[in-house]
Amino acid sequence: MSRGLILGIESSCDETAAAVVERGARTLSSVVASQIATHLRYGGVVPELASREHLRAIVPVVRAALAEAGVTLADLDAIAVTSGPGLAGALLVGIMYAKGLAFAQGLPLIAVNHLEGHIHAVLLQERSSVEGQRAQIDEAALALVVSGGHTHLYLAEPTDGTWHYSLIGRTLDDAAGEAYDKVAKLLGLGYPGGPWIDALSRFGDPHAVPFAFAQIKPKTHLGGKPPRTKAARTAPIAALDPHFLFSFSGIKTAVLRYVELHGLRDEAAARVPRMLAAGRPPQTKDDALALCPQPTLDLIASFQHAVIGDLMKKTFAAAESLDAGRILVTGGVAANSELRERFTAEATRREIRIAFPTLALSTDNAAMIAAAAWPRLVASEFAEPSLTADPSLALGS
Repeated sequence: MSRGLILGIESSCDETAAAVVERGARTLSSVVASQIATHLRYGGVVPELASREHLRAIVPVVRAALAEAGVTLADLDAIAVTSGPGLAGALLVGIMYAKGLAFAQGLPLIAVNHLEGHIHAVLLQERSSVEGQRAQIDEAALALVVSGGHTHLYLAEPTDGTWHYSLIGRTLDDAAGEAYDKVAKLLGLGYPGGPWIDALSRFGDPHAVPFAFAQIKPKTHLGGKPPRTKAARTAPIAALDPHFLFSFSGIKTAVLRYVELHGLRDEAAARVPRMLAAGRPPQTKDDALALCPQPTLDLIASFQHAVIGDLMKKTFAAAESLDAGRILVTGGVAANSELRERFTAEATRREIRIAFPTLALSTDNAAMIAAAAWPRLVASEFAEPSLTADPSLALGS
């Protein structure tokens, strides 16, 4: 009898990852090669460098994942790979290697949407921790995927053993995680910015700077057509409820204006060598003050408080509109400690069940890709030999 072993490969951005997962529920191995050191000096991901690093890492990472799982290529039942969305060159490294392995071993190849993978990171965590209760786990849920490249709301519904996704809301411009990284760069903090802002915000006043989000309204001059934004290229938004649309470019600009008006730019530039010397986010109030003065800590805390508040407002409004009794929060920003605390408290108050992936499964990984591929393996939904990268791949309808 087949063990249902799937080798997952993920290379959509700046992490080369491989994992072996059994029947979408049991992780036998998960290996991630990070490129943070490569991109740190630039304050963000450089696509050409990311592709080069994927080329260097893909073979040893896959070998390490197989070794850690105690299996060989001959033991596998399928190979799954991220086909989009993401960086074109980075995606192609994983896709071409996966296609080569699948062809050489005579194995089916399964293409997985990166966003679907993030949703299955939560489902994988639930299945592995509540073994034998699949009937209770595989039920409809509202999923918030929030990361450096994505801020999406989906209604995820299991149908005949596979999953169907309906787009409920999304960002019109920057993703929440992108705003985190850009604000961190502006303030002279490290890359990626999320962990730094999360750590420093604990020492500031979240109500010191009154950031606010305006209600997004339909653009009557567009005649129902989606606005020409970078986000609009990957999914239609004209038919979406404006109450469930996000926009984070405004708060990013507001932080810039605040920094300029309060003379914080020079102080931010001087912080870079101190941040490099610190090596890691501060753990105490004294450490935080040695890195940032109190006004900067208050700015950071206020920024995070506002972003998480906007995510909460629209996610729970969507849950109420859809009468959803279950929420999944996933993606890199789901590792944020304040986000987890505030979402959990609000879900408890509303008597809605909520689930997050582990911290390791929140950021990009291949276990989530292998887990998402399991229903497709059961349904024999395999990729065509012509599979290639789709940087703007949309999920759902």
